[in-house]
Amino acid sequence: MLSEAKEQALKRLSYIEGHLAGVRKMMEEDQYCVDILKQTYAVRRAIEKMESILLEGHLHTCVVEGIKEGREEEVVGELRDLYILANK
Repeated sequence: MLSEAKEQALKRLSYIEGHLAGVRKMMEEDQYCVDILKQTYAVRRAIEKMESILLEGHLHTCVVEGIKEGREEEVVGELRDLYILANK
């Protein structure tokens, strides 16, 4: 993974962890459900952004290396599996 992508993903993950802790606290304090749901939607968007960062890094490193090494079918299979998983 590119070091820049890794750094961005780790920052995003720290944000997600903090946000989830906030959601837990809101639930423990019996805060309004709509307010909690708004926060969970924000967490979901942050996870999607982190996934995007990871996928872009993967495409620029591992995929390119795999194709250069002659593992085209394996690489395409992995990408296909990710696509199917993301659309379930």
